[in-house]
Amino acid sequence: QVQLIESGGGLVQAGGSLRLSCVTSGGTFSSWTMGWFRQAPGKEREFVALIRWSGGTVDYADSVKGRFTISRDNAKNTAYLQMNSLKPEDTAVYYCAARRPYVTKYEHWGQGTQVTVSS
Repeated sequence: QVQLIESGGGLVQAGGSLRLSCVTSGGTFSSWTMGWFRQAPGKEREFVALIRWSGGTVDYADSVKGRFTISRDNAKNTAYLQMNSLKPEDTAVYYCAARRPYVTKYEHWGQGTQVTVSS
């Protein structure tokens, strides 16, 4: 059974930083594409970033480019999201997700971790 467990969320002031982690188990992590998504109150879930299995291909939402960095450690079955220069509009529940290569829909999701940025 595949499990994804996020951690690292919390309360931070605007301009601060947080690092989210997503530890996976029960699957072939090294071959997955890993993604981060977020959902703010009253809004739909939105894409934040993704990283392919090798780590050589990444992509970001325009709203976080230059501030967030996605990475992975295949030896630890863990994906990360380094978030710098946080803004109040980054406040949301952040989810990590995983999908197999060449599959377009994310197949596994974590339970989410709350990030709150105060102004």
